[in-house]
Amino acid sequence: MPPSPLIAVEDGVRLAVKLTPKASRNRIEGLAADGQGHGLLKVSVTAVPEDGKANKALIDLIAKDWKLAKRSIQIVSGATDRRKTLFIEGDAQELHRLLTDRVRKI
Repeated sequence: MPPSPLIAVEDGVRLAVKLTPKASRNRIEGLAADGQGHGLLKVSVTAVPEDGKANKALIDLIAKDWKLAKRSIQIVSGATDRRKTLFIEGDAQELHRLLTDRVRKI
């Protein structure tokens, strides 16, 4: 299994994501590792990568799937790149449990 894409930080976690826009459907595809062996969460959205539409779709999908408030999720790096880092405000252990539970269902 690839390493976790979550890193615990003060007041939450950072989540490494590889986003595929213009996909056939919105879905969390699973875990992967990048070329350096760091964990990534692979996510696909139907939105186009224009005017922040794909980024908004990513946040909406994560919030809905993990039952989190959209306001607790923000993109902290990679806003115009396929590889992004999200900050999710909340308890790091609880967020790690949510990710693990969701990935098992894929």
